[in-house]
Amino acid sequence: MGQIFELIRSGRARTRAELAAVTGLTRATVSQRVDVLMEAGLVLETKEGVSTGGRPPMVLRFNREAGVVLAADLGATHCRLAVADLGGRPLVELPAELDIAQGPDAVLGWVQDRFEELLEEAGRSVEEVWGIGIGVPGPVDFARGQAVSPPIMPGWDRVPIPERFVERFGRVPVLVDNDVNIMALGEHRVNWPEVEHLLFVKVATGIGCGIVAGGRIHRGERGAAGDIGHIRISGHEETVCRCGNVACVEAVAGGWALAKQLSGLGYPATGSRDVVGLVRAGNPAAARLVRTAGELIGEVLASLVNFFNPAVIIIGGDLAHAHEQLFAGIRSVVYQRSLPLATRHLQIVPSELDDRAGIHGAAAMVVEHVLRPETIEETAQERIRRRAGRPAGG
Repeated sequence: MGQIFELIRSGRARTRAELAAVTGLTRATVSQRVDVLMEAGLVLETKEGVSTGGRPPMVLRFNREAGVVLAADLGATHCRLAVADLGGRPLVELPAELDIAQGPDAVLGWVQDRFEELLEEAGRSVEEVWGIGIGVPGPVDFARGQAVSPPIMPGWDRVPIPERFVERFGRVPVLVDNDVNIMALGEHRVNWPEVEHLLFVKVATGIGCGIVAGGRIHRGERGAAGDIGHIRISGHEETVCRCGNVACVEAVAGGWALAKQLSGLGYPATGSRDVVGLVRAGNPAAARLVRTAGELIGEVLASLVNFFNPAVIIIGGDLAHAHEQLFAGIRSVVYQRSLPLATRHLQIVPSELDDRAGIHGAAAMVVEHVLRPETIEETAQERIRRRAGRPAGG
């Protein structure tokens, strides 16, 4: 059934006859499996085909309106939430200021309240939620849905985030990942689906990197892959990072570090957005600091280019809005210090989705999980039970 569903979902087969031809299954077997998918609401059949003589064929298509997923991209100081359909398309969104340092009780309670309001705005119910995807600004044990020793998330260490959503949203899958991973996934799925190897670098309060390898997010053995903000930069041994180490690139070139430097010079800056505001206002000190930050980040990225050889590096986060200064610094160092073969076709570009990349990625993460081919038959049968009003397993 998984193969048939994927063929319909991707549009590679649009009729029962095409499914039989592609899979080699009998028409009776194809019809039986299609009927289950239709009963579950996952597939619709309409009279849209072109006749080659006789009656026009009935056309099959994936029903992206069969349910919804909830997506939350939680940053250090602001967030964006959304309700998306099963195609990963956001239906309603909410950007907001939110301090992750308030702790899991306050933050996750607020997120759940907003999710319920967004569902009402979208005209959907809690019963139509198929899963929840959440990105947080720290290292994540993906298998357990827990942030692990996150430097800027006090009180979050090993908190079982999925369990916080059971009471109000039932036992739907709740997937938790690092915020930069979901941004990388969102940009890849929406704008770069044909690219196999891609890096997404978020330069905001902190600095992180999401890695797409072979078209999939690469998390590493324990989910720590891409935590480039704590790579050591030479010449800054006096600078202490919030992680407790010294000379981390984030402690020198992150938004909080630049704001601290500008504040020390007498300029009003408490965060990365203030830094960008000063650059846009023509402040020469801010422009110079952002250019230098770009060069320091470029040192790290040059090593990554030599090691990983990506086709595209996407730069996102608040400081990416100081585009001219930041990108000038990054590009000058990357193209100077990386091997010619690795940079021959390398593109270094700003995020097209900008601060919406995370919700697209969180939605895609959940949709791909709940609709994966190996479990779609089980998913379909569970949806049929729910539509009939029978309890799970009944």
